[in-house]
Amino acid sequence: MSTYAVHKVCWLVHHDPEFRERMRQDPATAIADFRLTDEEQTALLAGDVGSLALMGAHGYLLGFLQRYRLLGLDRDRYLEHMRPAKLRARSE
Repeated sequence: MSTYAVHKVCWLVHHDPEFRERMRQDPATAIADFRLTDEEQTALLAGDVGSLALMGAHGYLLGFLQRYRLLGLDRDRYLEHMRPAKLRARSE
């Protein structure tokens, strides 16, 4: 797994306005050069932050995606995905 790459994407979303705009316009191309697993790439492009969290990505960094309303995420959708992930993580 390449949690670092997921974290790097999120960090760049927050700190690099040009990258953020590329994520807004064409997210698949924007993340093409990152060393993501197929599962991570699919979850990221779907805005499935819950699955990414279960794979080890940090919720704080994933929160940058909803902060800038990328990948179909807003605050409510972010929380909708994260709540079940937290429950699943606790039961494991």
